[in-house]
This record gives sequence, C-alpha cells and structure tokens, in this order.
Amino acid sequence: MKLYSTLTRDKRDFQPAGDAVTMYVCGITASNSSHVGHALSSVVFDVLHRYLEFRGYEVRRVQNFTDVDDKIITKANAEGLTSDEVSEKYIQEFFTDMDELNVRRATVHPRATQEIAGILKMIEGLIDAGNAYPATDKSGSVYFRVNSDPEYGKLSGRTVEELLEGVRVDVELGKESPADFALWKASKSGEPAWDSPWGQGRPGWHIECSAMALEYLGETIDIHGGGLDLVFPHHENELTQSESYTGQKPFARFWLHNGLLRLDGAKMSKSLGNLVTVRDALDSNSADAIRMYILTSHYRSPLLYDEDNIQTQERAARRLRQAITAGSSSDSGESVDPTPFRKRYIEAMEDDLNTPQALAAVFDLAHEINRGRDAGHNLADAQAEMRSLSSVLGLTLAEPRASEDGLSDEEIKARLASRSEARTNRDFAAADAIRDELVEAGVLIEDGPDGTTWTRI
Repeated sequence: MKLYSTLTRDKRDFQPAGDAVTMYVCGITASNSSHVGHALSSVVFDVLHRYLEFRGYEVRRVQNFTDVDDKIITKANAEGLTSDEVSEKYIQEFFTDMDELNVRRATVHPRATQEIAGILKMIEGLIDAGNAYPATDKSGSVYFRVNSDPEYGKLSGRTVEELLEGVRVDVELGKESPADFALWKASKSGEPAWDSPWGQGRPGWHIECSAMALEYLGETIDIHGGGLDLVFPHHENELTQSESYTGQKPFARFWLHNGLLRLDGAKMSKSLGNLVTVRDALDSNSADAIRMYILTSHYRSPLLYDEDNIQTQERAARRLRQAITAGSSSDSGESVDPTPFRKRYIEAMEDDLNTPQALAAVFDLAHEINRGRDAGHNLADAQAEMRSLSSVLGLTLAEPRASEDGLSDEEIKARLASRSEARTNRDFAAADAIRDELVEAGVLIEDGPDGTTWTRI
C-alpha cells in the first residue's frame, strides 16, 4: 500500500514498524457542536482504519479531545457553566453524531485534562534539554525555544520567518522570541488550573497531543493524521517538541492530511460562522449518503459542501441497496463473479486510499449484479463481496430512517406494489390516489416501458 506523507511530499510504501499499526488523529476542541468538516476528517481516518484491518493489520488508533481551551472557557463563562460541563456536553454530542455516521470509535479517546501528569513530565524534560524555558517575566508560563531545533519548519516546508508571515503571533513579554510557543500557560483568575513547578496553569494546545501520542502509542508512531489546516502551527509544533524530547527519534513515519471542506468558497469553521453541523446534515440525509459524498472526492482534495450532491448520493445509495437485496431464481448454477471488481477496488485503495475509484468499482459490481439478476444468475457470492467492500467504506446499505412526515424506502416500495396491483385490476382511482400520496410525501414516480421508477424530490 502506498500513502502520501506531507513530510516527504511523496507517496511511499507503507508497512507498520511493529506488530500493529499505530495511528494518532487530532480530535475536536469540545467548545461547540461538531460540523461537517469534522465529519470529513473522521470519516477519512475511519476508512483508513477499516481498510488496514481489511488487509489483516491490527490497528491502534488514538483520537484526542481538547477539553480545556480559551474557547471552552469563553463558552462556559457566557453560559454560566463550568468548562467541564461545556466540554462534556460537546464530547457526548460528538460521539452521538459519529455513531450515527457509522464512524467507529478510536481505540482510545484521551482527554487533555486527564493527561496533566504526562504533559508536565514532557515539559520538564524539554526544559532540562534546553529546548524550553520558564517565561522570562516569571509569569508562570513555559515556552518552547524554536531556535533550538535547526529543522523547525520541515513539515510545512518553510523557514521560521516565512512561517510567521501573515500569522498572528501573540505578543507576550515572557518570550525570548516571537516564534516561541506556549507549552504551559499561567492561569488567570477564574480559569481552570493545575499545579505545576512553575505555578498554577494549564497546558498549551500543542503539547497535549504530543504527550498523549507518547503515552498511548510510543515515541514513534506509524501515522499521524488531521486536517490540512493543522500542518502549521499545530503539527509543526507537535513534531519539533516530540522529537526534541525523544532525542530526535522520528515522531511520525507518515503524516496524512485531509483536504478541507469549504462552504461558499471559504473553509468551514466555527470562527467564520459558516458551518453546517453534523446534526443538521444527518437530519436531512442518511449516513450512507454523507459518507459517499465525502468519499467521492480523494481525501487530500478540497471539498465543497453541496446539498444537491448529497441528494445525488442518496439516490446512488438506494441503487446499492437494491443490488444487495436483488434475488434470482436461477437453477443453472451460473454465478456473478465479483473477482474483477474486488481487484479494482483493492488497487484503488492501495493507491493512497483512492476512495472515488474504489466506489466506482462497487457501483460497477452493483450493475453486474443487476444484470445477473435479469439473466437469472446466482447472486450470492457477488452480493457477499459487495457487502464486504461497502463495509470497509463504512456504508451500512441500510434503509434510511424516514423523516417525521416522510416515508422510508420500504414504505415507498410497498405503496408502489399496491399501486401496481390497483392498475392491474384497472382500479385507476386507487392507483391515482397512491400516486398523489407519494407526491405529497415528496416522491416522484415515473412509469416507463421497463417499469416504474421513483425519486425523492
């Protein structure tokens, strides 16, 4: 299998360093409802996890929660809650949304506030090695000394000066250099705080992930994942502090970054206020349709949020469900052979997780199953293969839940069967009544020489 690594800027053969694949994926800051951009990243790395297991690997995936942060504190103050109450609310909401999207939970979901001991140990080690220092104004903060690492910037491919251009840098009196970043932040009145050798405070964002990766996966991990917007400063800073702490052992062998979801031409984000929550998306679409919408684009490419596109995938998902439930009455013993489609699917996934081509192979298999049904061939092996390949993509191929005033696919099929029976009996008034009911429910039906087809409006 070949994967593209941001660090080396090329596709390379992937093999785990040990018995199991170790993967760290940056999780959410639990300050608000998760949006579809979060879903994109979660789906991508869920599919990678599933495919690696499909290939026979054991996978240990860690996805963290940042549960102490300026945004969480601001939200808590605005709502009269504690930071713990805010973060817990949105962590549980994230789990609910991801469960409905069929995103399997990581092996471990650590939280920053539960890893303070490991974070402090790492900061102390960086100070002892000369890579970090307590704030020069004795405020109680601790900073990483960027110029202590001559390779700083190797992940993003830019110099320190280039990296700082156009980037907001906090002006803090205790820094030796504007490029230095906080490992430990001195607490302000009313903020969550923990004891440390430098005074009451809380961890910086970057050190949390390094400490959790070290704790649960070791000094060198196989895959580090996250959105493209995390390359700088978050992943750059993770890399430099981790390798400085371990004596320049490689922090991650492969750095994988998914492209960003865009809405109206801009990155979907809480700060811009241009987001669609996962809950809103799930209220209007099935999980399979959302996943297919994500997977029809290569994971490294940007993706534009488009409700019409998702509805197109809703209809496509129905075609897969119809193929998986198609039956035949063949006694000939001739079967639909899924082997060529499985081969194409694997070749696509082996090429840097090319899910668009993998999906195309699944749809071509569905088409072959439908042809086999019409010819009266045995479909069992092909349908079993289709279920297997779809499952690796996280598709359930289950009937979507109906909206409060809508009809499920099975209910629509039942009404169409009743309509067909009424037409056969020349009870056209009953047939027209069923058609009107379906139109009222948002279902357009069309009668043609090959039978009746239907589409949700």
